[in-house]
Amino acid sequence: MSAVHPLPRKAPRRVLPGFGLTLGFTIFYLCLIVLIPLSSVFLKTFAMTWEAFWEVVASEQAVASYRLSFGASFVAAVINTVFGGIVAWVLVRYEFPGKRFMDALVDLPFALPTAVAGITLTALYSSNGWIGKYFTELGIKVSYTPLGVVVALTFIGLPFVVRTVQPVLEDLEKELEEAAASLGANAWQTFTRVVFPAVMPALLTGFALSFARATGEFGSVIFIAGNQPMISEITPLLIYIKLEAYNYAGATAIAVVMLLASFALLLAINLLQAWTRARTGKK
Repeated sequence: MSAVHPLPRKAPRRVLPGFGLTLGFTIFYLCLIVLIPLSSVFLKTFAMTWEAFWEVVASEQAVASYRLSFGASFVAAVINTVFGGIVAWVLVRYEFPGKRFMDALVDLPFALPTAVAGITLTALYSSNGWIGKYFTELGIKVSYTPLGVVVALTFIGLPFVVRTVQPVLEDLEKELEEAAASLGANAWQTFTRVVFPAVMPALLTGFALSFARATGEFGSVIFIAGNQPMISEITPLLIYIKLEAYNYAGATAIAVVMLLASFALLLAINLLQAWTRARTGKK
């Protein structure tokens, strides 16, 4: 009898084209949308001398805008990480009337035009606004101050934390918490040793996204900030002012500083995330 040869196995059918074509399209698309625009910023800046570049980026007005932009973004991201995590926990673990409405409300900053958000926040937190008048009675002024910048950045950054943490909490098995409780762990020990290590990478990711979004925010901030130089002027506004004055080199120089600082901070956060996953044994 002749030997029976097994039929050749068919290669798995792929929905998308092969790796070479898709990789080439990916690189082309990233170059067209990301790398070419960013490289143009650097090329425009390289036309300046080092002395002129340093004079622009290290001016007193620019340094004050860096301090406000990055400082307010950091504070807003920390606030969103804490309270965004609580919001995500409530939406995942509890059932209550109006839950679907609250869940949809979280995405409002995504859909709301930033200018509308800025005007609304300014009206609410002004000295005679619905919320601002109570702060005024306590001697706290929100609108047209750095505090107003933090309020606006907190508003636009909250969804990034909630939507990042929410899926992780949904996948977290409640049996782990029940097992910890059965072994004698109290609520605080269960949270710190079971829940928090599992959601910490997601919290860091949400923090990074919220921080990155806040550093480049423009529309919702310029109305509530007041835009006072050296006090409440954010860096994106300073770039816009230089562009209006046709100072393209100065605008791109400050943009390069913002770009490099944001990239360095995001890289540090990503490295921290990788270290956290390694500590918790997750890939």
